Amino acid sequence: MFRRIKKYFFSGLAVFLPVVLTIYVCIWVLNFAENIFGKHLRPFFLNNYDFYFWGIGIAVLITIILFCGFLITNYFGRSVHRFAEGLLMRIPVMGSVYPAFKEIARFLFREEDAKGAVQQVVLVEWPHDGIYTIGFLTNKTNKVICDAAGRELVNVLIPTVPNPLSGFIMMFPRAKVTDLPLTIEQAVKIIVSGGVVDPHAVVIHEEKSS
Repeated sequence: MFRRIKKYFFSGLAVFLPVVLTIYVCIWVLNFAENIFGKHLRPFFLNNYDFYFWGIGIAVLITIILFCGFLITNYFGRSVHRFAEGLLMRIPVMGSVYPAFKEIARFLFREEDAKGAVQQVVLVEWPHDGIYTIGFLTNKTNKVICDAAGRELVNVLIPTVPNPLSGFIMMFPRAKVTDLPLTIEQAVKIIVSGGVVDPHAVVIHEEKSS
């Protein structure tokens, strides 16, 4: 009897836990997005209109993002962006922090063919020979660094588990970097799951079941 209850419990946990964690993460992201502007809009709406609905902050945030995207796609918007960026770069501290966040945003949200995006999922020997790990080839290494090393190097982001957005930037000789026939999404699934999920197996299973 106890063995059967134990089996039911762990079978239920395997189904229940991913659903709960997914819902929790989604709610956390939505609340974070809502609070960016919601904490400022809430007192304004309550004082002037006597009401406030959860989600107004998200709607405002999405509107601003869409408006920025619209501006940056035309000449006037790009000119304003370059001017504002130039002013920001002259501010102490902010001028040092902004470029790092800009590169992270380009890494995450630019189209695949855009400069600065992830170029390839790769396999490298790290942290020492004979031990392999998945990495993201991001760009060629700066020429000054390559000249100092005396060889051609490439930048590879070695992601951490379970958060693939953090990790280490390693510079490998291009000959020691092996391209993998994986999409970025498939590689992220492997990393986030700690190697439990095999994205190819999932695709094959779905095709057979359909």
